[in-house]
Amino acid sequence: MRGITFPAWRGPHYVTLAELLVGLGRYGLGLRWRVECDEHWDLPAELERHSAGEGMDALTLLSLTTPAVQLIDAEACGFAEGVLVVVLTEVDGSLWEVRAADERVLSELRHHYPGTTAL
Repeated sequence: MRGITFPAWRGPHYVTLAELLVGLGRYGLGLRWRVECDEHWDLPAELERHSAGEGMDALTLLSLTTPAVQLIDAEACGFAEGVLVVVLTEVDGSLWEVRAADERVLSELRHHYPGTTAL
């Protein structure tokens, strides 16, 4: 997998996990998602519960990570037919790292978030 990184803060705007999922478009909607988070409060526990087994569909993940939610030190892994194809890692509330098996995913995110750098 290849990857990119970019600041989670774009001026006063924080790029949320929900926003990244929407940015993945149809590609992200077809995946099963598992989320791990270092935070300990109700939402991360709910995300981890839904991540058990085969994980959750993208719509469930979107419903749990509304645009107002900022996860710190979280990783969302997207699987297609049991194969890991994309990893969205939020680092310390300040940086996103995105790894994907399909270069088109990274190209689309580069378009949405200028100033990305390669991992």
